[in-house]
Amino acid sequence: MQIDLPHAWVNNVTEAKVIQEQLRDRVVREDCLSEVNYVAGVDIGFENKYAITKAAIAVLSFPELELVETAIARIPTVFPYVPGYLSFREIPAILEAIPQIKTTPDLLLCDGQGIAHPRRLGIASHLGVLLDLPTIGVAKSLLTGKHEAVPTEKGNWQPLIDKGETIGAVLRSRTNVKPIYISIGHKISLPTAISYVIQCLTKYRLPETTRWADKLASNK
Repeated sequence: MQIDLPHAWVNNVTEAKVIQEQLRDRVVREDCLSEVNYVAGVDIGFENKYAITKAAIAVLSFPELELVETAIARIPTVFPYVPGYLSFREIPAILEAIPQIKTTPDLLLCDGQGIAHPRRLGIASHLGVLLDLPTIGVAKSLLTGKHEAVPTEKGNWQPLIDKGETIGAVLRSRTNVKPIYISIGHKISLPTAISYVIQCLTKYRLPETTRWADKLASNK
């Protein structure tokens, strides 16, 4: 898989912010994906008191959601924990894991935000631009924006709004369970992103892609 790295990895917020503001204009917010036969999830864990970043990738068949392939990479942690800049902490390890997989996914679901981000470049968008791959942000918590209450039944959702712009969707992925936060990563529209996330759900709060990647990243 070709990796387009238009910037060096930095270790401070000032330079990271500049990179985010430059790359956000490269995010494609419309559908540019072909037939989806493989979906993948990525997640990050840490070892040795956060000194080591561990990236995990799980590739699943679609729509069967059967595990096809996995990859793990470990590197020294290169960026401090700063909300809004997690891609600079996590993506370097993901880029070490990506070349290990033989099955190129048609769609990548990231454990984190896409454009539902103060500067519209969360990890899903950042990674999508670097990989030139359709990506979706599927986050467990709210980073920015506001939304109306989501009905408690599975499948209901509300738009996530920030400064008058719809930046994502708040989806009830399981009845009476906290919602998840979906946003465009790259090369996909929000309605399509919602549809694929729903199709990747089974009986759990998180999509199967994320559940598999989380298991690998956290040794569950």
